[in-house]
Amino acid sequence: MPSDKHDPPSTGTPDTVSLDGTQRAIPTWTEPLAATASAPIGGPLGEHATVGRHWFWSPLRVGLLLAVLTLTAGWFGKAACIQQFVNDQGQTELDWRSGRPYVAMCYSDVVPLYTAERLDRGDTFPYATSWVDNAGTDRAQVRFMEYPVLTGLFQWVNAKLTHAWTDVSAAGWLPGALPVAVYFNITALFLALAWLVTVWAVARISRRRPWDAVLVAISPLVIVHAFTNFDTLAVALATAGLLAWSRRQPALAGLLLGLGAAAKMYPLLLLGPLLVLCLRAGKLRAWTTAAGTAAGTWLAVNLPFLLFLRQGWAEFFRLNTERGMDPDSIYNVISHFTGWAGFDGPLAHGETPTVLNSVSGALFLLCCAGVAYLALAAPTRPRLTQLCFLVVATFLLTNKVWSPQYSLWLVPLAVLALPRWRLLLGWMIIDALVWAPRMFYYLGIDNKGLPESWFLGTVVVRDLAVIALCVLVVREIYRPSEDLVRADGVDDPAGGVLDKAPDVVVLRRPAPVS
Repeated sequence: MPSDKHDPPSTGTPDTVSLDGTQRAIPTWTEPLAATASAPIGGPLGEHATVGRHWFWSPLRVGLLLAVLTLTAGWFGKAACIQQFVNDQGQTELDWRSGRPYVAMCYSDVVPLYTAERLDRGDTFPYATSWVDNAGTDRAQVRFMEYPVLTGLFQWVNAKLTHAWTDVSAAGWLPGALPVAVYFNITALFLALAWLVTVWAVARISRRRPWDAVLVAISPLVIVHAFTNFDTLAVALATAGLLAWSRRQPALAGLLLGLGAAAKMYPLLLLGPLLVLCLRAGKLRAWTTAAGTAAGTWLAVNLPFLLFLRQGWAEFFRLNTERGMDPDSIYNVISHFTGWAGFDGPLAHGETPTVLNSVSGALFLLCCAGVAYLALAAPTRPRLTQLCFLVVATFLLTNKVWSPQYSLWLVPLAVLALPRWRLLLGWMIIDALVWAPRMFYYLGIDNKGLPESWFLGTVVVRDLAVIALCVLVVREIYRPSEDLVRADGVDDPAGGVLDKAPDVVVLRRPAPVS
């Protein structure tokens, strides 16, 4: 139980207690937000409090419980979009009348994709089943499943489970509902489990600071976007891959990153920071193992579809190549406020924005070069998650697409890279609040929605918040004494073979001429 005295015990450093030989940071001593939040349960940890002896509760289990509550809130936030009504013909329909998905701010891609991807039919298979959009017009286009293979199969399996559920419910053994509602709930269950894996992995990586995983658990972005799309799968696999790397298992890390890339391509970005850090530390063999395993895993998942269902398999790449600047990309922000027509000018339907693709790719590579220089030239080798956060953040900032759920990619990386609770919660709240003007912008001014300028204004604030986090990460790289993770002589908890490794390749500035 907390005592009246809140000074740190003599067994640890000023901000930690010793637990089984490990210094554990106490957030109620270091984070004003945590200290304030602890008031209902007795206030900050006391000097003589017993730590790590409870038979059940631990930082991880508290984090998982909070994650369950947060995910439950997220489900209720989307539940309005799976309500149903009986129409004039006596048929049950999904109640999306009067712009409900936008007015209730419950929109989720999971719901419309059930029919759009032909998952509601029993005789379909991803990448083999095709259909024609805009049939009979000059914009007719043969379409296939538009997601990477693992995500496409995830949707298909959930659809099969939905069909089985509806068959059993028709016999009276299970409660019945519209198939799309059943599909959403089954999908949400697995997406929630994936986020719990993410919380678990962050807690295990942050051995000295396990309470930081609470930020991943209670993130407002989870409430808004855990069930907006399917991204928690890739986030869980990427974070578990970092955990495997931290435990000096590069092959397992590569396997998990490869699976993550088969669900969403972004986990492959993490191999870049690993490369430059392994180069600096002379650990290229470990990187080669991880990268080779990741490439082999991705290929093993994709090869059957590449060989036998190539056109369907290529749909994801075709759509991403032909896609123009999304509403909340920096390019669209500039275009809207300046009247700029974009790098390619007006595009016909299906025309590829070649210049935009080249510019966004070049800007990202330029940022990667800057991160690589930072990794090799910083006085102290940066931590792995610091560079991972910078790479993924710059990818989102320079990319032509920043779908709202992509912000989930940053949550575990930000917590591991910059565990400053008030700053991170501030950014997460800003990012989550972008959802409200987005929904009312999609509703349309004619339906009492908001003009695009309001939405794009919040996008600018979100981007500035992410840029500010990047600046702070770079600042701590150059001032490691201010890095909370590196207190008490800790080097890199997520570094694995990099942790405490001596430098081998370092870019040094030339000494000034006297």
